[in-house]
Amino acid sequence: MTTSTRGTSKVPAVLVLEDGRIFRGRAYGAVGETFGEAVFSTGMTGYQETLTDPSYHRQVVVMTAPHVGNTGVNDEDPESGRIWVSGYVVRDPARVSSNWRAQRSLDEELRNQGVVGISGIDTRALTRHLRESGAMRVGIFSGNALPDEGTMLAEVRQAPEMKGADLAAEVATKETYVVPAIGTKKFTVAAVDLGIKGMTPHRMAERGIEVHVLPATATAEDIYAVQPDGVFFSNGPGDPATADGPVSVMKAVLERKTPLFGICFGNQILGRALGFGTYKLKYGHRGINQPVQDRTTGKVEVTAHNHGFAVDAPLDKVSDTPFGRAEVSHVCLNDQVVEGLQLLDQPAFSVQYHPEAAAGPHDAAYLFDRFVALMEAERA
Repeated sequence: MTTSTRGTSKVPAVLVLEDGRIFRGRAYGAVGETFGEAVFSTGMTGYQETLTDPSYHRQVVVMTAPHVGNTGVNDEDPESGRIWVSGYVVRDPARVSSNWRAQRSLDEELRNQGVVGISGIDTRALTRHLRESGAMRVGIFSGNALPDEGTMLAEVRQAPEMKGADLAAEVATKETYVVPAIGTKKFTVAAVDLGIKGMTPHRMAERGIEVHVLPATATAEDIYAVQPDGVFFSNGPGDPATADGPVSVMKAVLERKTPLFGICFGNQILGRALGFGTYKLKYGHRGINQPVQDRTTGKVEVTAHNHGFAVDAPLDKVSDTPFGRAEVSHVCLNDQVVEGLQLLDQPAFSVQYHPEAAAGPHDAAYLFDRFVALMEAERA
């Protein structure tokens, strides 16, 4: 199916960074203004999954690939019920999207959901600037009558920062729902939704797990009311230093020694529950090509990421925690950032990246099997 974007927009647009750097281009998607944290994504594919990943809430995503929108948009690939990015930045949007699964253009989808974007700017220069200066607040302004530069910069600097942002409850489900096991049911898992992607419970369902997805505000009593064989803490947006509620719940799960698995925000929650700190990365890890080593096997995986914060845990020693010995199980080979934790005296582990891997790669799918193995061993 082929869909047209009706040509490139002629409406002027301006991108303003909080340090005063300005890029001028054309409107892409909705016309208006938006604010968020400027981050870059290195994926050449999977833009629809990125846009609908709740962990990108309140972020303006800069695509480093120059051509975006080539395959259009469909109704099968979203990771949630809406686009979560606060803004979108591309260099050369596809004039025509062409794919047998396409149902509409990316530009049309952005307009339909009110997402303000900008095109026609040098995204390579912008990415290099963010790599040197770090992720920062940004505003996108589009329309035929734009404010002056000083006014736009002042508005950007008034926008909230990502550090200190408590966002999980804003993106999580408000009501519990169940994703049934595919085939024979083997286990029940309580999944705390901190910004879960749709593919995550599906990956568990493929392994015979019935997944009860609970709100971010779920208590330990809510979790154990479903009589789970295991507990899962999902990915999500915001600063983990604000997540006192989920940390408290995680501690209750660890006290009962229930098999536990966390990803991304869930990894940071486990880190805090074990007594480690967290900190903000200069520009974070995003995209689908990050090399991570599983230290338990020595294997290197190409992995999908979106995190601007990390766990501050020692890389080369076993740590004593209130819940037994813990160690760093995975590490990023680009910068030695902690990418996974595991307890040695009870069944609990986590990783910082996204093993559900929509839209790829699939090197880390084994982690769901590792979770199943923990539940099997506990049952035995």
